[in-house]
Amino acid sequence: MKTFVIRRRNAWKNAAELEATAALSMRIGNEEMADEVRWIRSYVVEESDGTLGTVCIYQAVDDAAIQKHAARVGMPADEVTAICNTVIVREDPLSVADAA
Repeated sequence: MKTFVIRRRNAWKNAAELEATAALSMRIGNEEMADEVRWIRSYVVEESDGTLGTVCIYQAVDDAAIQKHAARVGMPADEVTAICNTVIVREDPLSVADAA
């Protein structure tokens, strides 16, 4: 599988909507498309209009599988870019929830 970064802009009005979509995404990815896509992590970002977007890291057989997964979940995949290398300077910091 290849590794991809996916930008999903202005996709959710609030955290509850995002959580519901995440649950569906995980179910479809793990149960129905496990041989095509694998969700690694997501970073939630507040967009300039107050909605929520994400920057997601996935592994997939190709970008078509990413688009197929997004369509089945009902979420955007505005930009899908293959990652050619990873440079880790530091591990991801603890999330706000983990730090509390």
